[in-house]
Amino acid sequence: MSEYILYKKEQKDIDRLIQDGYKITHVVENLSGAFLTFKHSEKAEENLHILTADARKYFMRYIMK
Repeated sequence: MSEYILYKKEQKDIDRLIQDGYKITHVVENLSGAFLTFKHSEKAEENLHILTADARKYFMRYIMK
């Protein structure tokens, strides 16, 4: 899978969770990427593993709000 296609998939996954009312509550970054924890007041916790640098920059816009 090309880097761009992977980035678009990761972006779509992040946007889907945010639109569903989840908030990013925890981030762990290492050489394997970023591990995001999303929490929702009424639903189960969700986790995403972000691999691309562009998607890592993309989720920061939700943390900075």
